Amino acid sequence: MNRIEKLLKTKKENILSIYFTAGFPELNDTLTIIRELAKSGVDMIEIGMPFSDPVADGPVIQRSSEKALKNGMNINLLFEQLVHVREITDLPLILMGYINPVFKYGMDNFLRKCNEIGIDGTIIPDLPVDEYLKSYQTLFEKNNILNIFLISPQTPVERVIYLDGIAKGFLYLVSTASTTGTSNKFTEQQISYFKKLNDLRMKTPGLIGFGISGKETFNQACDYSNGAIIGSAFIRSLDEKGNLPEIIHGFIEKIRN
Repeated sequence: MNRIEKLLKTKKENILSIYFTAGFPELNDTLTIIRELAKSGVDMIEIGMPFSDPVADGPVIQRSSEKALKNGMNINLLFEQLVHVREITDLPLILMGYINPVFKYGMDNFLRKCNEIGIDGTIIPDLPVDEYLKSYQTLFEKNNILNIFLISPQTPVERVIYLDGIAKGFLYLVSTASTTGTSNKFTEQQISYFKKLNDLRMKTPGLIGFGISGKETFNQACDYSNGAIIGSAFIRSLDEKGNLPEIIHGFIEKIRN
């Protein structure tokens, strides 16, 4: 069974997934961040593949992506860094990024390499679901990689029900129509959206992402889903001066309290 599926089978609530950009703040920090996140008690880790035009990302993740690219990060190097990642952790690992670099690498080669090093899933926002089903689903299944679908406040109810019917792993519940970023709390409109999703009684677990800034918004998200994904707030903390392991453990401790 895929590690993502194992996690979701054994843990139904308060799942904490952390996103960071590979190659940020320094080129060779990737394994250190993964190791310390695993030690700190997170449930899942999303590794961002930096891209020059990250249209869905807010300014914090955009800047981290720009710096990672300047540092020299690319998919080839990321795979090299992750060769021994399964000696560090058995947590579910997801690669998140945009389709263009994956296409350049070659979808078949990309998924085969993911399988070899122990990646469990991908989140590729600009890979259309219909194209995935038609052209790539077989490849994903062959390599035991789950492709995670996104749902946003603009997704029609009929489409939500359709995605729930075909999804594997979890659904990424985007909390806002805007780009990624942090907020102190969710608006009444966002909470209404979460309640509407709950009323659908979906069979697929959901994790809320975009706008999770700390303990309060994490707890709010967990009230309406199986857990939450934190990206921008964590990346901002990585850019602070200090000892990287201490920064990471301190950030997660504030969330978990």
